[in-house]
Amino acid sequence: MAQTVTECLAAGTDSVNLIDGVKAGSWDVEGMTQAEINEMVQRNVDHLSTILLYEPVDASDDTPDVKGAAGSKKTTHVAAITTGTDYIAAN
Repeated sequence: MAQTVTECLAAGTDSVNLIDGVKAGSWDVEGMTQAEINEMVQRNVDHLSTILLYEPVDASDDTPDVKGAAGSKKTTHVAAITTGTDYIAAN
């Protein structure tokens, strides 16, 4: 059974929470260097970016059309990508 857009976006929730937590200072990064933190944030930005590009290649493809889904469904994911990218640039 194919995943739905909602299920795909739910798979990115941990990445959203991590990025937002690192930015807010509430994510435990004790013992990590800034370079390690930035790498971790980048991996999660990449994960979200990949999810947001999901789309079927043709009519027989059951890949959910996350790319074409309403922007309102993707607001937190898009915001987390921006937050993560800005965080890395500042640190």
